[in-house]
Amino acid sequence: MNLSARLLESLAPWRNAPAWHIALSGGLDSTVLLHLLAGLAQREALPPLSAIHIHHGLQPAADAWPAHCRELCAALAVPLHVEHVSVAPGASIEQAARTARYAVCAARLAAAEVLLTAQHRDDQAETLLFRLLRGAGVQGLSAMPVSRALGEGFLVRPLLSCSRAELLAYAQEHGLSWVEDPSNADEQFSRNYLRRRVLPLIQARWPQAALAMARSAAHLSEAGQLLDELAQQDVGTASDRCEFDWLPLPSLALPALQALSDARQRNALRYWLRPLTAMPDSEHWAGWQALRDAAIDAAPVWRLAAGELRRSEQRLWWLSGDWLNMPPSITTGVRGNQRVALPGNGCLRIDGMLPAGNWQLGYRRGGEQIVLPGRGRRDLKRLFNELKVPVFVRERLPLLRLDNQVVAVANLPGLQGAADGSWQLHWQPPTSDQGLS
Repeated sequence: MNLSARLLESLAPWRNAPAWHIALSGGLDSTVLLHLLAGLAQREALPPLSAIHIHHGLQPAADAWPAHCRELCAALAVPLHVEHVSVAPGASIEQAARTARYAVCAARLAAAEVLLTAQHRDDQAETLLFRLLRGAGVQGLSAMPVSRALGEGFLVRPLLSCSRAELLAYAQEHGLSWVEDPSNADEQFSRNYLRRRVLPLIQARWPQAALAMARSAAHLSEAGQLLDELAQQDVGTASDRCEFDWLPLPSLALPALQALSDARQRNALRYWLRPLTAMPDSEHWAGWQALRDAAIDAAPVWRLAAGELRRSEQRLWWLSGDWLNMPPSITTGVRGNQRVALPGNGCLRIDGMLPAGNWQLGYRRGGEQIVLPGRGRRDLKRLFNELKVPVFVRERLPLLRLDNQVVAVANLPGLQGAADGSWQLHWQPPTSDQGLS
């Protein structure tokens, strides 16, 4: 089966997409992908084609590449969009450039549209070897998936079953021209070193090494899917209803996790935390063990890249964004039927009319008491313990004072308003959305 037929077969699941966008660097691989798709579009009913070229401005040679891509696309009657991006300085220029590229492409994808990239089988082998040397687990060694979500659409790699030699032969046969990135020769970059020094030695001894490594990546991908299915079951068991359902925070029941083996605990947590934060390497999982095994009355914290995992009353809570900082103290006068924005702490709604008096909204200062019908004066701290209010919430709960005496605590049954129901406090806490990756 020739390259065109194989490409068409690999793209069969995406034939009904609203549009296909080709990530065009101007190099060999993306040039071949563009030429193949332009040819198929003349014979097949394909979604509308266009190309995207990202200009990073990292080297002088790149300034000529947009013009080359425009000429190439004009000859094939494929619309081209050129986007200029700035790459943030950091430890890995490669990673920063990749992140910038995908962010721009994701922003251009409308719902269900597809971005096509030209990674091939040799790239897959290189990725597998690179991640193996970094000590990656099953998910990392699955290397590059054929497709994944990107923005509102999808990223698809239709050439993963093709070798670079096949792409080069196609380009030479059709007289294609492409640009060469000078940075690809810089062996200070680990991937370049693997590509130029290590993989040629391996393939000289084992000619089918790239094919074998791609096959291993596929096996590991399948193993990763099975681990995810197991994690879904375990996380589902631990995702029982929480009595504090007004807290918009991801949480899990700790006893359900403790019933699992250590390996299944880690697998479930990796799956649950994957959309929320980058995970630590295996040496730093001691933070989970310390949190899990802390005394029952402790309030342990496991700090991760994008937030914190807290434990309170046998439940795990994920905190990020505003939850990582205490809100500024407030003392503000209020009236009935009012909505109050709380800096760094969501907002509060007062439903109903408040009687005449000096009403003020604020937070705990320490030593507060509240008068409860039939129970007399009670310490707030003791009430919070009785109600098992998570420790990290207590300093954030809005309190309503009348003449400097606490008379209501937002959201807590029996404490959140007048005994006759004529007025109540409803607090909408901040979410952890800022931690999503």
